[in-house]
Amino acid sequence: MTRLLNHGYLPRIFNSDRPKSLLNAYVSDYLREEIIAEALVRNAPAFADFLAIAALADTEPVNFSNIARETGISSPTVKTYYEILQDTLLGRWLPAYQRRPKRRVATAPKFYFADAGIVNHLARRGALEPRSELYGKAFENWIHHELVAYSSYTESFTNLSYWRLTSGAEVDFIVNDMALAIEAKASARITDQHMRGLRTLGQDYSDVGARIVVSLEPKSRRTDDGILILSAREFIEQLWNGELF
Repeated sequence: MTRLLNHGYLPRIFNSDRPKSLLNAYVSDYLREEIIAEALVRNAPAFADFLAIAALADTEPVNFSNIARETGISSPTVKTYYEILQDTLLGRWLPAYQRRPKRRVATAPKFYFADAGIVNHLARRGALEPRSELYGKAFENWIHHELVAYSSYTESFTNLSYWRLTSGAEVDFIVNDMALAIEAKASARITDQHMRGLRTLGQDYSDVGARIVVSLEPKSRRTDDGILILSAREFIEQLWNGELF
């Protein structure tokens, strides 16, 4: 798992003995061939600065105005740059779930880069260590990657979002209209605090389907209130075997 979250999901880079140099070449080729050569941006240095800031914001709600201030470009340009990332398949939006809210919910979308290795390179993270905050963010990025890949391959669900109250309770992924709620936690032991968002969600939406925590615990278990805790390996196996839908 640590190798995956550090090197990313691109097979050639994941299996390489020199992933950093390959990631550098990949990102450089992307900037030169996909962006500059196609004249998609006029200011290559500004776009490079944007990429670094956007990588730092991976898995987080996007505030266009804040990114504009940090990069010195306009908010409309920031939006255009994000559109370029999406159009060139370097990342994907995750909208906020806003149907039938009982309390104030967040509305800003999140953005996930398509590969955690690219995020690590752009954000200059260095080596990710288990139990660190950045390790957890990379783990969440990977779960998003697997859900998107499975959806694209099987067409098993049509909608993916996240849910967050303005007070702070949050669930990482909502599949379809509350058919499935998933929280990604890169922890070897899941606590009540890790499940707070899923429990709050269950209070607000009585029709929510399965509630799952994907973790680094070695074995699956179910809590007294029905939350299923799956190891990362078990989650991937059940996902790709079609057992979750």
